[in-house]
Amino acid sequence: MISVDSYGWIERFTNGPKAERYNQVIDAVQPEEIVTSAVVTYEVYRKSKQTIGEQPALENIAALSQTRVIPVDETLCLEAADYSLEHGLHFADAIVYATARHFGVELYTSDDDLRGLKGVSFI
Repeated sequence: MISVDSYGWIERFTNGPKAERYNQVIDAVQPEEIVTSAVVTYEVYRKSKQTIGEQPALENIAALSQTRVIPVDETLCLEAADYSLEHGLHFADAIVYATARHFGVELYTSDDDLRGLKGVSFI
């Protein structure tokens, strides 16, 4: 199992410069083997709708919904707060990171704020 942050999904959906590498990572597992924080759903929809419109954004979310989308609950909030304090992470990054750590999966990202953290593969 793996986790991919918003950056990776947006690269995939927009065919960005790092899309090929993210496609390799995502396509190497079944969708149900991808742990996706609900925060990623928000970020991908927002960015997609802003740049390419509502219908393509909804199609992107339909693809994300095939993964294992994890809601934000009290446990994840507390874990995220601890990671935020420990590593200086902002809310969204802390929730995404906490979700990956909670499930013990590798988080794939190109977000500099997560670079070098345990369990993070930086692309």
